[in-house]
Amino acid sequence: MRHVLVSALLVFGTTSLVTAENPAPPNTLTAAEKAAGWQLLWDGHSSEGWRSPKTGSFPARGWEMKDGVLTVRPSGGGESSGGGDIVTIERFSRFDLRVDFRITERANSGIKYLVQPDLSPIDRKTGRPAAVGSAIGLEFQILDDKRHPDAKMGRDGNRTIGSLYDLAAAAATKAPEPIGEWNTARVLVTGNHVEHWLNGVKILEYERGSRAFRDLVAASKYKDIPGFGEWPDGHILLQDHGDRVSFRNIKIRVPQAK
Repeated sequence: MRHVLVSALLVFGTTSLVTAENPAPPNTLTAAEKAAGWQLLWDGHSSEGWRSPKTGSFPARGWEMKDGVLTVRPSGGGESSGGGDIVTIERFSRFDLRVDFRITERANSGIKYLVQPDLSPIDRKTGRPAAVGSAIGLEFQILDDKRHPDAKMGRDGNRTIGSLYDLAAAAATKAPEPIGEWNTARVLVTGNHVEHWLNGVKILEYERGSRAFRDLVAASKYKDIPGFGEWPDGHILLQDHGDRVSFRNIKIRVPQAK
């Protein structure tokens, strides 16, 4: 495992983002970030670069952009029951993704990656194809663990905040901020090696395509999706799960091709 982590550092470097001594306004990049190859996925005020997974346009309802914050409007807690998910227009394969998120009480949402919009959504309980639901991809779970019932579903906590949803649980030592405060999610994908970070601390890592990963998929609701999670690339997705959840500072760094 050590050589994998070392290689990841070589690919993405150790350049820090914003520091307490050198803060940057939300939804902007510092000169150092620009030089290191970071780019904003959301500009802080428009829908440029994003669309519905089902259409070529941004949802006409269900999302609001105000004061540099992108928010899912509440619609009763149903999966994609409001405006629906949104995905990046661009697809990514190897990347370092950072997203600030803020939840409300009992909220459920997620940041998905390597998303495949052409696959049919599946029922959250049975795993069978469904007419309505979230687009298929790997998911950094966002959840109010103390109040939302999904935290007690799945297996061994694999539906709690920061987990690889329905597959692998985040470390029990994770430290999300209180409800209403901003958290920072990080997803690092270097080939098949993937890491989840929360507020600057690594809380989960796994190898796509490994025997251990395929065993997790076989025990999940994704078991009937051939090659689940092993796609070469895909979109980034912000989930509409019917609860008020906000996002900002959505940025990504992609390694230069050698």
